[in-house]
Amino acid sequence: MVRESYAYLLEDVDVRRWYENVARGSRVTADVYLRRLGSACRSLNLKPKDLLGMSEKDLGMLLADFVSRLEREGKAGSYIKSCVKAIKSWLSFNMVEVKVKIKIKDADDTPTLRDERVPTQQELRKILMCGDLRARCACALLAHSGLRIETLGNYEGTDGLRIKDFPEMKIENGEVIFEKVPTIVVVRRELSKGGHQYFTFLSEEGCEYLKDYLESRLKEGEKLVPNSPILTPKVAPKPFIRSTNIGDMIRAAIRRAGFKWRPYVLRAYFDTQLMLAESKGLVLRDYRQFWMGHKGDIENRYTTNKCKLPESVIEDMREAYKRCQEYLQTTMSQTGKESLIEEFRKQLLLIAGFSPEEVGQIDVAGLSDEKFQELVRRRLLGNRSGDCGVQKVVGLNELEKYLESGWEYVATLPNQKVVVKQASF
Repeated sequence: MVRESYAYLLEDVDVRRWYENVARGSRVTADVYLRRLGSACRSLNLKPKDLLGMSEKDLGMLLADFVSRLEREGKAGSYIKSCVKAIKSWLSFNMVEVKVKIKIKDADDTPTLRDERVPTQQELRKILMCGDLRARCACALLAHSGLRIETLGNYEGTDGLRIKDFPEMKIENGEVIFEKVPTIVVVRRELSKGGHQYFTFLSEEGCEYLKDYLESRLKEGEKLVPNSPILTPKVAPKPFIRSTNIGDMIRAAIRRAGFKWRPYVLRAYFDTQLMLAESKGLVLRDYRQFWMGHKGDIENRYTTNKCKLPESVIEDMREAYKRCQEYLQTTMSQTGKESLIEEFRKQLLLIAGFSPEEVGQIDVAGLSDEKFQELVRRRLLGNRSGDCGVQKVVGLNELEKYLESGWEYVATLPNQKVVVKQASF
């Protein structure tokens, strides 16, 4: 939004015409250029139109001196470059060309970002816990879905992510239900930086945060319909929250967690963690690029087919994303816990003396802790009929001796030892 200190510039019809022309491409860029032009003119004690009456040589010298002054003031090269671009944009719109090449030292240097790194999973957990339900939801959409802040709510607060952009989410009787998890998040063309529609996924942990936030709004009496915004301002006349305010909200959570990172670092976290998953062979590079909203082969196919992909491809993407969740989430998914417990129980049964065939016939996941413990205890200690032998853990170098003595092999342990038992007669 235009700051009051530079809003007076728009009273000039030519400046307003230039501003609106730039805004048709990007309102954010238009506001930045207006601030840069206003700041430069104030520093040079000139009006924007004064620049138009100068000769090409005078303009070149003016810009060169202006750059030198900013460098002496210690301004970052990226800031100086932005100022020069704004001035040249104003001149170019008025058909005034500056041919002289202005050199800017470290034009692409961003000192404030030089030492920035992405958070670890533990640090992300801390950030999530330092935000309220709304901030937690916003952070998860950036860190677990790779969304840009402007996708959650645009610069002017007129559009943003909506309920309908979660096609696998439904609301029934005051409860938010996800038909599939990880769930699809559609980024409409209007919310995409690249100007094309694409989709990504939200993790199991992220779905829980979104569910908690939306249900809190339902409890307050809000009626959620397909066009309802996912994130809303606490007190504002507009239904959608502006990207600037979303950034402030996320930044506040990051600061409370004790870090000085920018909100955008959460999207970088998504990219970095998926890159690690890619190195482990868990996800294709094309999938990662598509979820980030970058153009590529899959995006081209998706756009050509009128925003549709074969169901088999979508489900393959979902499975790939599910495999990557361990790199994204700060908590272990319930599915992951259950699988881990089930596998651990199977290994215990094998060590206890059950054969793989016997283990396959047992409903390991369905047994209560008490019944499972009793099952293992009976096999290890032997039942009343005495048909189970005594077991012993021995080293690999002793295995041959025990086998020759009539003992039977049971299982191999992770510490290079094996379990043997006395043969039953």
